[in-house]
Amino acid sequence: MATETAPALARHDYTPAAAGPLQDVRVLDLSRLVAGNIVTHVLADFGADVVKVESPGKGDDLRAWIVGGVPTYWKVYGRNKRSLALDYRSGRGRELLLSLVREADILVENFVPGKLEKMGLGPQALHAVNPRLVIVRVSGWGQTGPFSHKPGFGTLVEAMSGFAAMNGFPDREPVLPPLALADMISGVYGASAAMIALREVEVRGGLGQVIDLSLFEPIHAILGPEAANLRLNGRPTLRNGSKASNTAPRNVYPCSDGKFVALSASMQSMAERLFHVMGRDDLLADPRFATNTARVQNNDAIDAIVAEFMSRRTQAQNLALFDEVGVTVGPVCDAADLMAHPYPLERQVLVELPDEDMDRLPMHNIVPRLSGTPGAFRLPAPGLGQHTREILATVGVGEVELTALARAGTVAVPPA
Repeated sequence: MATETAPALARHDYTPAAAGPLQDVRVLDLSRLVAGNIVTHVLADFGADVVKVESPGKGDDLRAWIVGGVPTYWKVYGRNKRSLALDYRSGRGRELLLSLVREADILVENFVPGKLEKMGLGPQALHAVNPRLVIVRVSGWGQTGPFSHKPGFGTLVEAMSGFAAMNGFPDREPVLPPLALADMISGVYGASAAMIALREVEVRGGLGQVIDLSLFEPIHAILGPEAANLRLNGRPTLRNGSKASNTAPRNVYPCSDGKFVALSASMQSMAERLFHVMGRDDLLADPRFATNTARVQNNDAIDAIVAEFMSRRTQAQNLALFDEVGVTVGPVCDAADLMAHPYPLERQVLVELPDEDMDRLPMHNIVPRLSGTPGAFRLPAPGLGQHTREILATVGVGEVELTALARAGTVAVPPA
């Protein structure tokens, strides 16, 4: 919902010298696309030194997700990382990667299970070099089980996990999410798992371990007590649009101006307040609507009453009316609405940072917010191989060898 008085996007600058709570954590990111990048995105935002190890000449596939000629996904999820363009499949490239592994704390990869072992870089080989290394292995279906050999894209996981079957309307086909939801959820789980495993090393003096992070299990875990509900109800949760199976009324309602509001009356007191402001206290005397259980059983009927009320007013009128009496109604916003809405702007949910392609690139702020040791914008997303020279210098590679490696295609190096 745009407002004429909304402030402009907050402008931040990159501060390369900024520290963070993870400033001494060294991460090697061998992954591609979304899930692994989210793992390291979270760590990098809070100061970890994330070295993105990419194929020379191609780089992370996320770089190819272009919008308006700009790789926006890479610019957002590649921020605060350094890029090393290195072919580590064999020979000197493999030796150099293992040299970096010796000093690393965390390694993230998302090859099909078994592929890293075929390259001679499986956990046994990595731990032989660095027993304290935490290895995050991202895959569609996990490192074990009957699907472990299959490539796992988030779309397949979102379909099989139960998410799509619950999402959408009862008279339509199941609906997949319009974003890489399974990957992103796995990425957040993976970042927390990496720090849990690293605590075992740093605080308890334990050894590094392998984190078997599938895309399937995290999204399945957030769906709630579906297995228990199935056993109790004898059927899985049905697609119900924006209605809820355990509370009513709850839905998205069209307003007279073509915009929408969302309502959740999940507490009895909230439903009573809603009916009162609607001028329908009589509904509480109706046994079909007197309690939440009754309203859920008569969801269509109560929903029609609320929808009719909302449809008589514009979005702004509905929001003003319900906000005044403390009823939980909010606007349905798209990206354009959020770019002009006072909440994300005043709280700096969205910020602008310098960018070579767009002058200023809007993106989400660092999440979550820490009061004492917050994250920082240290580096923009790097060009492919931008930091190859400085990273390999730490393992003794000088200019002569670097030039030879570049000619052989083992590395990619920007001009000095």
